[in-house]
Amino acid sequence: MSTFFEQVDPLKNQAVQAIESASSLEALEEVRIQFLGTKGSFTQLMKGIGSLSKEEKPLAGKTLNIAKRELEQAFETRRSSLELEALIPKNSTDFTAPGRRSWLGNSHPLTQVTRDIVASFRKIGFAVADGPEIEDEYHCFDALNTPSDHPARDSQDTFYLDQPDAPLLRTHTSSVQIRVMEKQEPPVRIIVPGRVYRRDSPDATHNPTFHQIEGLCVDKNITVGDLKGSVEFVFKQILGKEVKLRFRPHYFSYTEPSFEIDFSSPLVKKMGKDWLEIAGCGMVHPKVFETVGYDPEVWSGWAFGFGIERIAMIRYGIDDIRLFYENQTGFLKQTG
Repeated sequence: MSTFFEQVDPLKNQAVQAIESASSLEALEEVRIQFLGTKGSFTQLMKGIGSLSKEEKPLAGKTLNIAKRELEQAFETRRSSLELEALIPKNSTDFTAPGRRSWLGNSHPLTQVTRDIVASFRKIGFAVADGPEIEDEYHCFDALNTPSDHPARDSQDTFYLDQPDAPLLRTHTSSVQIRVMEKQEPPVRIIVPGRVYRRDSPDATHNPTFHQIEGLCVDKNITVGDLKGSVEFVFKQILGKEVKLRFRPHYFSYTEPSFEIDFSSPLVKKMGKDWLEIAGCGMVHPKVFETVGYDPEVWSGWAFGFGIERIAMIRYGIDDIRLFYENQTGFLKQTG
């Protein structure tokens, strides 16, 4: 029996060394066959158990099974390591090197403006959120304190679909604010860029589908002053330091108090106007907080939103919103 056991550890150590030295998956398979294959060293040693006495066989079998399991684990560990090594490029990559320049094409003007708006919000700690364009009435209207008889819910204003679970195309990205607050405890700082749909007849300033971006900030002791400061920062970032804003009282069902924002700048002056309406905003209505489970006595917040097309039209001096969707090469080159 002593002779039998004297063979186990040296053979196991030899196998472990061969496993660790295998430089490829093919070499590792050869090692496996050498030691654990049908004619492998360990297989032959196990066949030798039959020649041992009745008392020796149980201990010998247990010893070999333990050694075999250790080798199988060593094989799996080495195989995983070799598979990972195969995924690593042979030549090192300098990730600090500048990216390859694109020589063809321009970003669409709406894409350019959206990126700039998102970058401005990120500077003051906002994250980007996204949600479905096909919505239900609860997230698009009910949870936003919009009553069933509100004009926005009429079929003349909203595209309704013949689907029981998601019966309409969202009219604003505010529905995503509800979805985020349902899942996330405050504080919340998000922006929601995306496509929205309304039953507008196409003309120079209206389109049935357009892009909107909304911001939501929820925390303790948030005030109208925080709202005004954030709005002013963003608009000066995207439309220039000369921007001046004014806030007019307004009504939105999901904010109280509510405001419309007008702005003035050299770009507006070129359009022959002193002031131009650009956004709506307000402090989040307490009923909205109650709907999503936020205590309005503890948390406060603001929300505001505006059309991306409106910003792009001002920035590039475009007087017809339909140009954004006609895919005219000359137009895209002018704004690229």
